[in-house]
Amino acid sequence: MTDHPTVPESTLQGRAMEQTHTSHNGTATTTPGAQRRVLVVEDDATIVDAIATRLRAEGFLVQTAGDGPSAVDTAEAWQPDLLILDIMLPGFDGLEVCRRVQAQRPVPVLMLTARDDETDMLVGLGVGADDYMTKPFSMRELAARVHVLLRRMERAALAATTPRSGILRLGELEIDHAQRRVRVRSEDVHLTPTEFDLLVCLANTPRAVLSREQLLAEVWDWADASGTRTVDSHIKALRRKIGAERIRTVHGVGYALETPTP
Repeated sequence: MTDHPTVPESTLQGRAMEQTHTSHNGTATTTPGAQRRVLVVEDDATIVDAIATRLRAEGFLVQTAGDGPSAVDTAEAWQPDLLILDIMLPGFDGLEVCRRVQAQRPVPVLMLTARDDETDMLVGLGVGADDYMTKPFSMRELAARVHVLLRRMERAALAATTPRSGILRLGELEIDHAQRRVRVRSEDVHLTPTEFDLLVCLANTPRAVLSREQLLAEVWDWADASGTRTVDSHIKALRRKIGAERIRTVHGVGYALETPTP
């Protein structure tokens, strides 16, 4: 692994040819075997090699970067489908990488942290990360999380082309399914794709308590109870944006979206 990976022009051209072909009517379509691109940003050579090896075995194309500046440059040149991003990096940290990459184009981000620190997790989710994992972690779980994130993004893209009609209003909270926008007291609230999906899941059955396992299965398509802390962190991030009073915690069970009493 080099600190400043470069992406040859021939590689970019090859990826474009591999991912698309032209049909008889001239429309570019995705080939059935098109591989997803994952950029792994991590300065520990042992960890990055293990991640890259596992993801290549899963059928992904993988590029790596070892510091903040090269991560941003590689993301701009290579246009990955997903980032695996360590928080602690030389140059500038993963939070700044996430901000800059998301400013270029929306891309799902799985953030890695060496500390079991809730503040790191909430800050990461606040700058646009979709999920996080705390080191040490199993490569099996990391690969599963990558697959889940990509499936969710595919479902979101499909939903955007066939959106549900109408706007859901729950008191001062307004959810626009067609535009995937949320407003509180008529003010726009910026949510990540994961936060939006989590809010919609709760809003589908307002006041009903959904367990962490239910939310994990519905929003993340992840059935392993080891991921329930991910739900808790996303709930906290969502509360900070729409108001803590709108999401009720039922201790030992899960969460419910509060709505005004009729």
